[in-house]
Amino acid sequence: MGQSAGQGADGITTKPSPYTVDETVSRLALLAEQKSLTIFAVVDHSGEAQRVGLAMPDTKLVIFGSPVGGTPVMIAAPLAALDLPLKILVWADSSGAVSVSYNTAQYLATRHHLTDDLRARLEGVEPISDAIVAPAQ
Repeated sequence: MGQSAGQGADGITTKPSPYTVDETVSRLALLAEQKSLTIFAVVDHSGEAQRVGLAMPDTKLVIFGSPVGGTPVMIAAPLAALDLPLKILVWADSSGAVSVSYNTAQYLATRHHLTDDLRARLEGVEPISDAIVAPAQ
């Protein structure tokens, strides 16, 4: 997985984080709590790899959202449940640089043929990702 800032043609946005993977995940958990969002799971890919004797850079997938926001999307487009709740991948590359990556709302809207109103329910991932990688003040 190469590191690149910005939105790729594949519908994934990647942003650098000035924090460690664990600090970035903690910032996301705190922000989710402040915004009354639910953290459904944190998948520790690197921890599971280590558990079976394999090594990979620190990589965690945070699955989060709001049933109030996502349920209408899944009612209108049941297969959107494959992509919901929202996910942010927090990962370090082989040199230790940390990034956050996620599917854009536009990508998800196109993939699931969502109306603009339903797409808007998914757009919160952008300001959340901005906030978790913002330098501390």
